[in-house]
Amino acid sequence: MSRLIVISNRVSAPKPRSADGAQGGLAVALTAALREYRGLWFGWSGETAEEFTGQINIQRYDGVTTATVDLEAQDVEEYYNGYANRTLWPLFHYRIDLAEYDRSFGTGYERVNERFSETVAPLIEPDDLVWVHDYHLIPLGQQLRQRGLKNRIGFFLHIPWPPHRLMVSLPFHQRLVRSMLAYDLIGFQTVEWLESFHHYITRELGGTVDADGTVRLEGRTVQTAAFPIGIDDEEFEAAAASHQAHEAQETLHRSVEGKKLIIGVDRLDYSKGLAERFHGYRRFLEEHEDWRGRVSFLQIAPPSRGEVHTYEHIREELDELSGRINGEFADVDWVPIRYVNRGYPRAALAGFYRASQVGLVTPLRDGMNLVAKEYVAAQDPADPGVLILSRFAGAAHQMGEALLINPYSKDEISDAIRQALDMPKAERVRRWETLIDPVRREDVLAWRHTFVAALAGGAPPVSETEIETATGPESPVAA
Repeated sequence: MSRLIVISNRVSAPKPRSADGAQGGLAVALTAALREYRGLWFGWSGETAEEFTGQINIQRYDGVTTATVDLEAQDVEEYYNGYANRTLWPLFHYRIDLAEYDRSFGTGYERVNERFSETVAPLIEPDDLVWVHDYHLIPLGQQLRQRGLKNRIGFFLHIPWPPHRLMVSLPFHQRLVRSMLAYDLIGFQTVEWLESFHHYITRELGGTVDADGTVRLEGRTVQTAAFPIGIDDEEFEAAAASHQAHEAQETLHRSVEGKKLIIGVDRLDYSKGLAERFHGYRRFLEEHEDWRGRVSFLQIAPPSRGEVHTYEHIREELDELSGRINGEFADVDWVPIRYVNRGYPRAALAGFYRASQVGLVTPLRDGMNLVAKEYVAAQDPADPGVLILSRFAGAAHQMGEALLINPYSKDEISDAIRQALDMPKAERVRRWETLIDPVRREDVLAWRHTFVAALAGGAPPVSETEIETATGPESPVAA
């Protein structure tokens, strides 16, 4: 049987599965696949060195081998903080106004992808399957081909693919996209992102796309498909039933003293729509005086990418906005917003989700958004909470029974909060039963299995949910 070689920006060291949720669902799926295929996980160590040496640190744990390399500080600044997170991340999330274009960023991005290929290529055996992950490593397949690799190589993009008219704003965009022709299989989270890619191929490069998603361009044939990622629902439901989750749930229940609770859990990132969410909650309090003092909003937002100045601006904005809302509406025995800038173990989050009557997941743009699925998986089937979900999250294609809203509209957010808080139990149960089905059926293990099977040469199956909702939530920016 062929080995599976996983290549990503960072490597998640294998850990035992336990109720504390120390290892995320993606890491669980990939480590399970690596055990099954006797695989190797390669990426950056997270450490810097004065000079790049290509020295590989190999570790073996519980049937999984990891291989990591250190990068130079200049590499990290130009490749990771620069091109990946100041150029591609905002552009791919439709924030062209925040995208920074600097020649050194592109140079660093190419250099690190070259260093990855140089280091990992000798570790790859002729019959290995190679699976490259995400926007940090888009040109890696081409770099590996240039080193003579003839293996089947797949690429999965975890974030959105932007519309053609945004993509063309990227300097040397054709060069970046043409590099993707080196892959045998390219996967996207949803049909929407897949079709945006197809539109670029046909309109900008003059390629063709067959009905089965086969892209034909300049003598290359590449299979493309949507593979919506899921969570490890069994693990998360077990975490929600754990002692740690129960303690977290009880602590939160005691602290709100019988009040209703709305929860949001997101990295501190402009793509998550946190400021718009706060404004929507403020509009709710403004319009519904009867709910003041009866509901609180807990927003957990651990900081991320502190080296990128835009993220510091977001934190300052949310600090000011939450303080202003609390100053305007709070009373001696009630605080409208609890805004927390730190992370929690997955089991504790599961308890928080179960303690909340409303899950508020309102990204401005998101490749999938697994918080929406975790919120549903954590609920008590007999008395579930209500999910409010942005129609611009990839998860909306599978979760039509959520209350779908436009995250740019504070009125829609306000109306959805009121609808969720007033919703009868029978309707909450009916919606939850519909939502939990795709969460369980299209979980992270199914995602991994279908992608690897397609990479090995089988035809990628199309999600039934994706077929039913291929014309799903409309985008505010047409492709």
